[in-house]
Formats: sequence, C-alpha cells, structure tokens
Amino acid sequence: MTVTIVGSQLGDEGKGGIVDLYGDDADVVARYQGGDNAGHTVVHEGEEYKLSLVPSGAIRGKVGVLGNGCVVNPRTLFDELDTLQERGLDPDVRVAERAHVILPYHRVLDGIEEEVKSESGDEVGTTGRGIGPTYEDKAGRRGVRVGDLLDPDVLRERLEYVVPQKRALAEDVYGLDVSDLEDPDAFDVDALYEEFREVGRRFEAEDMTVNAGAFLTGAMADGQNVMFEGAQGTIIDIDHGNYPYVTSSNPTAGGAAVGTGVSPGVVGGGEVIGIVKGYLTRVGSGPLPTELGGVVGDTPDYDEQGEGEDEDLAHYIREEGGEYGTVTGRPRRVGWLDMPMLRHATRVSGFTGLAINHLDVLAGLDEVKVGHTYTLDGEERESMPATTEQWARCEATLRTFDGWEEFDPAATAEAGYEALPENAKAYVEYVESELDTPAYAIGVGPGRGETIVRERPF
Repeated sequence: MTVTIVGSQLGDEGKGGIVDLYGDDADVVARYQGGDNAGHTVVHEGEEYKLSLVPSGAIRGKVGVLGNGCVVNPRTLFDELDTLQERGLDPDVRVAERAHVILPYHRVLDGIEEEVKSESGDEVGTTGRGIGPTYEDKAGRRGVRVGDLLDPDVLRERLEYVVPQKRALAEDVYGLDVSDLEDPDAFDVDALYEEFREVGRRFEAEDMTVNAGAFLTGAMADGQNVMFEGAQGTIIDIDHGNYPYVTSSNPTAGGAAVGTGVSPGVVGGGEVIGIVKGYLTRVGSGPLPTELGGVVGDTPDYDEQGEGEDEDLAHYIREEGGEYGTVTGRPRRVGWLDMPMLRHATRVSGFTGLAINHLDVLAGLDEVKVGHTYTLDGEERESMPATTEQWARCEATLRTFDGWEEFDPAATAEAGYEALPENAKAYVEYVESELDTPAYAIGVGPGRGETIVRERPF
C-alpha cells in the first residue's frame, strides 16, 4: 500500500505534519524530489523539529529514503542527522545512489544568478541553496551522483571535468574573484575531492546508500507500507507550475514514480492526498490573483499585481499562521484560497483525498473569502491558464463565506468533525464539492493532536 503526499498550492501547506500524522501506519517514508530548500516543521510529543532534507517520518522512527529525484547536500544531511541524534532520536535515512549531489559551487552560482536576475526584476525567489544549478547539471549530464562518491576514480574524473567549467563561468561570465569567496574551496578540485570522498566513506560506513527503486519495491513485496513525500507544491512544479517562478523538479504525483524508481501504477494504485492550506501563501515573485496586502520583505510584486486589498488582514493572517519560511525565515505573501489553482492541482495529480490545514488561523474573522473563478480577457475560467503571463492578467472572482468563531483546537480534534463550527464545516464542504474529493484530515492547530482525522489512508 502506498500513500503519496502532494502540495496542492505554492508550498508551505503543512505536508510534513500530515506525513507525521499518518506516520504510524507507514513503514518507509520516501522523499521524491527537491533538496534542502524544502522546509518541514513537525511537532511531536511537544517538541518542534525543523527539517529541510531529512524525510519527516524520521521523527517517528520510520525508515527515510531520499529518492533519486532529490538533490542532496551532504553537509545539510549530516547536520540534520547529527542534530536529531543529539536530541535523542535514532534516524534511519537511506540515500539513492542515483540522487545528484549539491556541491559548494552550486550554491555560489545560485546566489550570483539570482542577484543578476534581480537587477531586471526577474528573480525567482530561490533559497540560494544550489538546487536549481544542481538540477541544471543533472539535465546537462555533468552532475555528480551519490554513487560517484563511493568510487574515488569516478569522483575525481567527474570533478576534473565539471569544476573548471564552473570556475570559468564564475570568473569569466560573472566577473567573480573566487579567492574572495566565503568558501574559497568551492571551485578547487582537490579540496572538493577530499571533502566529498570523505562523505562517501561515511555513507559506506553507515550503509546509507541504496538503489531506491529496488529498495522500495522490496519493502512493498515484504508487506511494508510506503509513503511518498513531496516537497514544495504543484504551482511551482517545473512543468505544471507558473514557469519561470518554479522549483527545478516535479512536486506533483507523477514525480513520485520518476523520483523513486517505482512504477506509475504503484503510485496511481495507492492514495494521493492533496495538502491544502485554508488560505494561500507564497514566498518569492510571481502572480497571486487572490493576494491580500501587497508585498512584504524582499518579495516584489509581479508586474502590475498592485498592492492587494487589505494589508492589515494579510498581516493578521501572517502572524496567526506563523507564515515565515522554515528554511529562510522570509515572510510569506498571503492571499485567499484560490479554487482555480486547486482544480488544476487536483487534475494534475489525481487526488483521492484532501488534508485541509490551518482552519484555526481563519477563526474569528467576520468573513472569509475564496477566489471561486478567474476572469481573463472578459472570459470566466475555472482553472489556471497555461502561461504565467496569462495568469498575471487573471482577476479573481471572490465568493464570501460567513466567518466562524474561535475554538479549542485539541478539544475539537478529539471530538471530531461535528464539533467544528457550522460555518467552518460549510467552508470545508465547499472545497470538497468543488474538487469532488473528500477531506481525509482537517488541521485545526499546529500540534499532532490538533487534526481531525476522518480517514486513515493506509
């Protein structure tokens, strides 16, 4: 049995908490894309854990797998594993030999390229963690894979081929003096070889590397339940998102098959749960037709999106929901729930169930609005257009719901769905009806015991 967790919006929907919620019934949790740009906050037994690379299930003692669709920064991975061990946990994490490695020069080039784009207002809002440049090298067939770290001759050959190219790019194209870098060894073949050969030795010593597809298929053949964990969200999927304001991989359900080495039938034959935040947030540039309150921090408006309708309300939701990036700490832009976006996400991934989070954040408002449809060039649309430029011209047609009173999250979760305020139930049922998909779980607070569980997908 498999369950795939997919973000249905722009990331930050609360996927890690849902993985943790259903973790009791999973034996293995596999990340299928992304890298240490993915922030997961998990609350377990009163303790808060912030992860950016280790699969969320590791908090609950499950086997974690970083699939071949991931890009892996070994520095981050070992830092997170060491920190979890210091806090009394014993995480069991395996890494696909086919996964690509984030090297120091990727991070340097990520920062430079984003800075150059910012001069023309075209920055994507990346985390600067080297994710995009690593995927570029993967597609360009010049990447270094985890399996290469286990073979000294292959690692040396890979580095001697690619590092001079990267150094020339930094020096000749961007005019960078690499000797002045904070990490002066980022473009030094010998230094990189020594560091990452040692990484390979640790992988070998701790028996961490696997052929992901064979490992996961074997686990399922032994009767184990596998959960596939996506990072980010549908609308920043490189194929199905608002390109170019996207990540460099596929957070949608199709990415679970490609990014782990199991067949599409395995993913499609299981449950696919779309994670929905009860409103909308994003970090970085790009359209946001239901946006409230304009811009915050270093996230500029996209073209002529304007200043939003209510800065005070956006600030209230941001503070109540703690809407700051787990990885970067950047304040998130805030908007009303966007149904055309969710219809698009449901079609792309084939959700069999939903988890609707953060209903508590909206409690106490007099009214709650939803972007029900768009108007584009005088025509009503129920789903997102294909291009970002068209999406930027969309105007949201808002539907207004009566607000609901504040409630005790833990008591409501324990009592079940019927304990929700009537207006909150009407809101949930509207989403279910529009997407023709049942809500398996409803998050009413940040803690693990503060989610109404209506279905257990395993």
